[in-house]
This record gives sequence, structure tokens and C-alpha cells, in this order.
Amino acid sequence: MLRRFRTLAATLASVPVTLFGLVLVTFLIGRVMPTDPVLAIVGDRATQEVVEQTRLEMGLDKPLVVQFGIYLEKLAQGDLGRSVMTSHPVTQDIARFFPATMELATVAIIVATLIGVPLGVLAAVRQGTRTDHVVRVICLSGHSIPTFVLALLSLLFFYATLGIAPGPGRQGILFDDTIPAITNVLTIDCVLAGDWDALRDALAHLAQPAGVLAWFSMAYIARMTRAFMLDALSGEFIVTARAKGLSAMRIIWRHAFGNIAVRLITVLALTYAGLLEGAVVTETVFSWPGLGQYLTVSLLNADMNAVLGATLVVGLTYLAFNLFADLCYRLLDPRVR
Repeated sequence: MLRRFRTLAATLASVPVTLFGLVLVTFLIGRVMPTDPVLAIVGDRATQEVVEQTRLEMGLDKPLVVQFGIYLEKLAQGDLGRSVMTSHPVTQDIARFFPATMELATVAIIVATLIGVPLGVLAAVRQGTRTDHVVRVICLSGHSIPTFVLALLSLLFFYATLGIAPGPGRQGILFDDTIPAITNVLTIDCVLAGDWDALRDALAHLAQPAGVLAWFSMAYIARMTRAFMLDALSGEFIVTARAKGLSAMRIIWRHAFGNIAVRLITVLALTYAGLLEGAVVTETVFSWPGLGQYLTVSLLNADMNAVLGATLVVGLTYLAFNLFADLCYRLLDPRVR
């Protein structure tokens, strides 16, 4: 018990150190970027006096250590600065855009899990057969085709050629600004508003970008599930279970799959975190108003407060899911305990 408490305490103690490193790296990125945040605010036609005055007001004339201290102080108060692009506080922008990314990533990970896990199990059970080779080709294609290529092909085929899918965006023109933004998760807001036509439209717009992300994630989940199952099926406890005359389904799903469930939870948690931080290209192609598109547009407009705030949120999200996966692995796997 004492050893378990020490291990948990050591894991939690590493969080502040990692968090400080994340904040430091984020701050330094904002200072080494070739763009001048002052010019992004006042414009390139401003006089030198206005530029210098703005620089003084922003504290950019102070030493780097002092600037970092000011940045930490504001960060502790939840102040990420004001976006030049939207003229809103960055925290307010993130609260508006991040739920769209979470909605997209959540649907993608659910679809990827429901398809990828059974495929991985099937490939492991039928190792070396044609089914196994087909699953491995699917996994290979999921990793080989770049996300932006798959997104463009999806738009070209389903939207431009067949016309069975809506175009880019999160919602059709007919439903713009008709649903009250209660949670900023559009599908949930449509349900809360009782507008089922808007819900169908939102799901139709969600299908393509979520499908693209799900394809990439499904390939990774299926590959890892196959590897875990092959390792479990070669164990001595599986030989014992077969000698007892247990059914094949019980051996596969209760004994073998039950043995890999904890490791699979870790894979799913980290995959979900990767979707939350890696949906930038997909959101850009599909004009999905999420955190990825917000980060891209802010970077193109040299809006450094928005870029640093979004980068920090992405890093914190990945850190939180990484910690969650690690704790699950330690608490649920008796071998680690």
C-alpha cells in the first residue's frame, strides 16, 4: 500500500515540472517567432513613436526573465491576453472554439474504437490468413495516406462528384445562428433546442471530417489491438483455458481481450488526446470552426496571444490525458501495482 502511494505521489509530482516546462517552451516560442507582435497590433504603417509606446505598454522592453515572470503572473490569473484578430480575450475565444474540436475528436474516437478494436482482434485470431493481410493493408493505408489528402479526396468524391454530403463548415446556411450556443457543442445544443432538422444537418456536416480522423485513428488502434492480442494468445493461460475445453469466444474475449484491456485503454486515451491536438489540417480543409482552425488563422495573422494560448491549451490537454492513461495503467493492472 505504501509503495502504491509513493508511486502515485511520484507521478503527480511530475505534473508541475512538466507543466512548467510546457509554459516555458510556449513562452519562448512566442519570443523567437520572426513576427513582431507589436506590428500585429498597430500595423506596419504606424509611426515609430506609436510602435515604441506600444512595446513599452506590452512590457517587451524588459529583460526576458522579467517578461516570463509577468507571463506567469497573468497565466495564474487565467489571463492569456487579448486576441488581435477577434478583439476578444483569448480565454473567451478558446471556450468558443475548443468544444467544436472536442465534438469532432469524440465522434472520431468512438467510430475508430468500434471499428478498430474488432478488426484488430479478428486479425490476431486469424493470423497469417487472408483476413489478417486485409486488415494489415487497411492499417497501412490509414498510416500512409496523409490526412489532408484523404480530406480533399473525401470532399471531391462525396461532395463535389456524388453530391451526397454537405460542403465544408459546421452547419448549413439555413441554420446559421438559429441554435442557442449553450454548450458550444452543436449536436448537444441542437438536442437541447429540440431542433431535429438542425441536428440532422449538423450530423451530416460532422460525418466527413470525423470519418477522416476516425480512419487514421482506426488504423493505429487496430494495429495495436492486433499486437496486444497476439501477445496474449501466446500466453500459457490461453493454453490452459483451451485444455479446460472453454469455448473459443470465451477464450478470445474474456481471457485474451480481458488481459489487454488496460493497455488498450492507455492507447485509446493517448489517441484521443492526439486527435484533440492534431485536427488542425482536417479543420482547415473542412472549414471546421475549431481550435485547430483558430490556431492556424491566428498564426497567419501573427496573433501571438491567440497562438500561445491555443498551443498551451493543446499541451495541457495532452498532458492531462497522458496522466489519465498512466494512472489507469497503474491502478487497473495488478502487475504494475
